[in-house]
Amino acid sequence: MYNFPDNFYSDVRIERIYHSTIRIEMGRLEEIKESVDLGAFIRLFDGSRWYYSSTTALDSIDKELANLASLAKANKEINNHPVVKRMQRNICKQTIYQENSVEKVNLQDKLKLLESYSKLAINDSEINHWNIVYSDKNLKKNFYSSIGSDIEFDTQIAGVRLAFRFGSGANSFTEMWCKADVCYEKITDLHTECQKRIDQAKDFYKNAETIPGGNYTVVLSPMAAGIFAHESFGHKSEADFMVGDEEMLKEWQLGKRVGSEKLSIVDDGNAFGSGYVPFDDEGTKAAKTVLIENGILRGRLHSSVTASSLNEDVTGNARGMNFEYEPIVRMTCTYIEAGSITKEQLISEIKYGILVDTVKHGSGMSTFTLAPSMAYLIENGQISKPVKFSVITGNVMKTLDQIDGVSDKLELLSFVGGGCGKMEQFPLSVGFGGPFVRVKEINVQ
Repeated sequence: MYNFPDNFYSDVRIERIYHSTIRIEMGRLEEIKESVDLGAFIRLFDGSRWYYSSTTALDSIDKELANLASLAKANKEINNHPVVKRMQRNICKQTIYQENSVEKVNLQDKLKLLESYSKLAINDSEINHWNIVYSDKNLKKNFYSSIGSDIEFDTQIAGVRLAFRFGSGANSFTEMWCKADVCYEKITDLHTECQKRIDQAKDFYKNAETIPGGNYTVVLSPMAAGIFAHESFGHKSEADFMVGDEEMLKEWQLGKRVGSEKLSIVDDGNAFGSGYVPFDDEGTKAAKTVLIENGILRGRLHSSVTASSLNEDVTGNARGMNFEYEPIVRMTCTYIEAGSITKEQLISEIKYGILVDTVKHGSGMSTFTLAPSMAYLIENGQISKPVKFSVITGNVMKTLDQIDGVSDKLELLSFVGGGCGKMEQFPLSVGFGGPFVRVKEINVQ
C-alpha cells in the first residue's frame, strides 16, 4: 500500500480516534465535547537505530518514509536482523465495534444518561460535593509493514465515573464509583449499583474506626489485587526495565520462584475491556503471557527490541499512547488468576485481619504501597466493621510469597478517566483485576 524503502524495515500505524466527554459538577454542565483525530506514526529501522515521524497529513506518508530513509543507512541484510526477525507478518481484519460504535450514539443521549446518574448525588443531602463524567472512545487502527503486515482492527470503551464527598476539611471522605464497558448499552442501567456504592461510602464515613498499625492478614478485593498486580509486579515485568541491568536480570531470572505456589499472574490483550489490544503497535498478535505460574517466574512483556536484547519471544506489548508516540513496552490487561476456594472460605479462616475493598491509588517496584479508600476489619472469620488506616506496604518479593489463598471467581475491571503512566505516555488504557487474594502478613500503617 505504501512505498516502503528498500533495504530498511519500516511500518506505518494509522489511527482514527473518536472521543466524547461530558462533565457535570454540582449540577452544572462544565464540559460537553466530541472530537475525531486522524493521524499516522511512521517508523524506519536500518539495523542501528530507529527513525520516527508523526503526521496528520495521510497523503504525505510516502514522503515521510522517503525522508526517514534519507537519514538512515541502507542495510541489505536488514531482514536478517534479530529485531526484524521477531516482527510478525500478520494479515487480518478484526473490526467488531463499527456497527455499535459509541460515535453513533447522539451526544444529547449521552448527556441524558449522565444526568440520570447525577440525580443520585443531587438527591442525597449528605453529599456536599460531587462531579460526574461520561467518557468514551472508539479507536480504529490500520498497520502496514515492509515485511507484508496488513492489519485493521478496532477497540472501544465507554464509561461513567462519579466522585462524591461527605463532610469537609479534616472530617471528610471522598469515594468514587466507576463503570466501563465495550458496549454503551451495558452502562445505561447501573443506577442500583451506583446507589449501593454511595450507601456503602456513607456508612463508611459515619462508622469507620481508626486501627493501629502493625502486621495483619489482609484480603485484597479484585480491585485491590488488580492494582497490586499492575503496580508491584506488572511494571517489573516490562522488559525494557531489564535491558542492560544485569542485577535485575539475575533477580528476575526465568524459572526462579518469586512467589507462593498459589499465585499466577498473566497479561492478556485479548481480554475485552479497557485493556483489549488484539494487535500491538508493531503488528504483533496479542497473547496470553504467563508472568508467574504457581509462584514460578515464567515470562515477561516484550517489544521486538527487548525480545531481541534478551533473546526471547515478542508478546504483543509494544504500545504507543496514540499516533504521536513511539511504541514502548506496556501492559494490556494484567490480572491474578483465580484459585480454588470461595471468597467466604478465604475470609472464614481469618481470626483477625483486614479486607481492603476499594483503593485510592497504588505504586511500587521493589517496594509497593496501596492506599485504601474503604477497608473492613475481619474478626473470627466474619467482616465486622469499617476501619481506617493510611497504607499497606511491603517488599514485593516477600509479599508475593506471603499469598496463601486465592478465591475461585475472577473479576476483570475496566475504567475511564485515567490510565497507566510510563515515561511521557500518560494516560494509556489498561485493564486489571483478579479474584479475592489473601496475604497472611502485610504491614499496615
